Amino acid sequence: MIRVDKNILNYILSLEKKSSEYIILQQVEPRNKIVKQDHNTSHVYVLKSGICKCYLTTEDGNVYIQEFFGEGQLFGEVEAIHDIISVCSVESINEVQVYAINKSYFKKLLSNDKNFNDLILKTLTNKIAYKAHRHSYNQFNSISSNIIRLKKIFPELTQVISKKDIANYLGVTLRSLNRALKNQIQS
Repeated sequence: MIRVDKNILNYILSLEKKSSEYIILQQVEPRNKIVKQDHNTSHVYVLKSGICKCYLTTEDGNVYIQEFFGEGQLFGEVEAIHDIISVCSVESINEVQVYAINKSYFKKLLSNDKNFNDLILKTLTNKIAYKAHRHSYNQFNSISSNIIRLKKIFPELTQVISKKDIANYLGVTLRSLNRALKNQIQS
């Protein structure tokens, strides 16, 4: 549920000192947007610590959480590669530390550093595979089954992630989520 990628983080840590003008560590307070949907961004980000949510707000105001990012997760790479505005918003859930990598430098690394390129390629394919599995599981299982699975993966689920965010992640209403949680307690 909360995705991590130590390989990307370790690679950025190895680059940090020799590329300090292009890779900057930033502190972000809870509930602050790091990336805003439909806006330009000049950086690609790697989460050093904390938890963020990546979400899409539809034209009618509904929120759909695509992923929760943990240590080492990369975001903003699709926008940098394609030179497009942000597809989603990324917001801190708790206090986070994030490496902001200059977009031009990121592209230079992709072109000139085979190891970095391989890591990014693996990260992108892992994101695709993860979403495919998650969407199929969510679609073919009940809300209760999904909650049980999420609690096995992340026992602190309801202490760290708001019920509204859990509902948006599962693609259900808050009312349906509360009913499923209540039924689990009564069982």
